[in-house]
Amino acid sequence: MADSTEDAMALRELVPAEPLLPDAGIPPWVWFAAAAAVLGLALLVIFFRRARTSAEDPAKARQEAYVRAKAALESAPGGGIQQAATRVSVTLRRYLADVCGDPALFETHEEFVARHQVLEKYPADLRKVTAEGFSHLARLKYGPDATGDPAALFNGARQLLDRLHQHHPA
Repeated sequence: MADSTEDAMALRELVPAEPLLPDAGIPPWVWFAAAAAVLGLALLVIFFRRARTSAEDPAKARQEAYVRAKAALESAPGGGIQQAATRVSVTLRRYLADVCGDPALFETHEEFVARHQVLEKYPADLRKVTAEGFSHLARLKYGPDATGDPAALFNGARQLLDRLHQHHPA
C-alpha cells in the first residue's frame, strides 16, 4: 500500500496541452458559407438590376410581350377548337397583362366582361372588338358542341394582337 501512496505523490511529466486546444484557424465550412453568401448576393443584385431595367423601359417590355404573343400564335395546336381557343385566350390575356397591367390573365370571362374599366386604355372601337373576341373565345372554350377552324381562329387572334399592339396604351 505504501507504493500506491508514493506513486500518487510523485511528480510526473506534464501532458502537452496543444493537442487539446481547438485549432485557431477558421473552419472550412465558414469559408463555404461566406462564398455562398457572396455568390447569392451577386445573383440578387443582378436579378434586381434586370428587373429594374425592364420596368424602366415600358416600350421594351411592350415589344417583348408582343414578340412572345406573336410567337405563341404562330401555329395552331394539333387539338380541337377548344384547345385552340384556350391557347389564343391565354396568349391575348397575357399580352394585356404584360402591356397594360390588366388583370385579365387572372380573371374569369365573366369578371373580365363585367369590369367597367376593362381595356380603358384603348379606343372604344378596339375595346368593343376585343370584348367580342373574348366572348367568342369563351363560347368556343366552354361550349360543349363548339366547332370551327383553329387556323382561322389563330389568324383572327394575330390580327387582333396586331391592332392592340399598334395602339400605345395611355
